[in-house]
Amino acid sequence: MFESEVRVPNIPGIHARPAAELVKYAARFASEIFLEANDLTINAKSIMGVMMLAAVTGTILKVRAVGPDESQAVQGVVDLISSGFGEEMEDAPEGGTKATD
Repeated sequence: MFESEVRVPNIPGIHARPAAELVKYAARFASEIFLEANDLTINAKSIMGVMMLAAVTGTILKVRAVGPDESQAVQGVVDLISSGFGEEMEDAPEGGTKATD
């Protein structure tokens, strides 16, 4: 088992489009991938599960994987979420788009 945590940076969080992108990305891996937040653990390959997380900007997600490519799966999912899915972000990394008031 391999796990890490990531903060959801994009505004307004993981809504339908980012959820679909996340599920499609997670499906590339042989490992089982789980996301945990708000006392709920879901399968990252399930669109309904990802939507049920209701992960808004600032939510801390625990990403956990079990399987032959678990470390790559966790790191890939963490990187995808950290990227903000190409959306406006609350705290943008260098080169990202930062929200302004």
